[in-house]
Amino acid sequence: MELKSADLGRALARGLLPVYLVSGDETLLVQEACDTIIAAARAAGFGERLIMHADTTTFDWNEVVQETASLSLFADRRVIDVRVGGGKLGREGADVLTGFARNPGPDTLLLVRCARLEKQQLATAWYKALVAAAAVVRIWPVEFRELPRWLGERLAAAELRLTDQALGALAERVEGNLLAAVQEIEKLKLLHELPQPITLEALLGVLEDSAHYGTFELIDAVLQGDAARVVRMLAGLRQEGVAVFALLGAFAGQLRGMAGRVPMPPQRARLVGEFERRLGRRTTPGALLATCALIDAQGKGELPGDPWVSLEELLLGLCTLRAPGASTALRELHPIARQP
Repeated sequence: MELKSADLGRALARGLLPVYLVSGDETLLVQEACDTIIAAARAAGFGERLIMHADTTTFDWNEVVQETASLSLFADRRVIDVRVGGGKLGREGADVLTGFARNPGPDTLLLVRCARLEKQQLATAWYKALVAAAAVVRIWPVEFRELPRWLGERLAAAELRLTDQALGALAERVEGNLLAAVQEIEKLKLLHELPQPITLEALLGVLEDSAHYGTFELIDAVLQGDAARVVRMLAGLRQEGVAVFALLGAFAGQLRGMAGRVPMPPQRARLVGEFERRLGRRTTPGALLATCALIDAQGKGELPGDPWVSLEELLLGLCTLRAPGASTALRELHPIARQP
């Protein structure tokens, strides 16, 4: 069966399955889901846990097969916790999971955690077989618009309340770093002298800027027209030492996908479609790619100017639609940046 993380506790209460595959890129949420499974197994009498680290380049999945077939020396029942690091769950690992799910040992529970499964993996025969015989928990990241609600639930569990303004500030500071969010909430729990609800001023006095942005989150902010987030993300990425070429490459890839009408997941297709409707005839992906090429040349020292300034001006122009193409300085440098 396929399970959402929110439904995991209820599913475990109905009884344990022999195999659980937990997949996702959000480390904190994957860890919490696995901890929930391990706690349920412990309550059911699985008194031992064996941890195995599966390096996809050298790991032999036959070791897992051997362990599932052997008896524990220390407990009647045990959990084998396989952690796939540095890559995808390969066919060999998938075969071991489906084989054990179909013919489980009575005293062994197999828990495998791995990175987010790709779309093409979800269409494979082994995945369908695994869903039919075991449980797959796919962990999704918490998007920015969902983050205040997620934080609110965590704060309520910690018996803390924030004003709306303070909650918004906390979301901005920990965006993209849920582990930092939990750490900040734990810090707030220790500060008993803070009044409830905690105000923005009180929060800023103890809060660390723990936001960790990625290039694709930046692109999403541009597509959504959120200029304030774009400014904040660019500053954060630059401070972290992310190269301007990495941002240009990711943005150019999105533009090429738009120009070539590359198929996208429905949610992303809607986001891109809304962006294109806002953009109208003001510019084209081709003109924007030409501008990216000029900014790339600035970064390499082939043209004068600061590539970070040019990139910020370009992205903010796409948010506000007041200056969607190249800056005046870039248009003067090369005619390909002129609007069509």
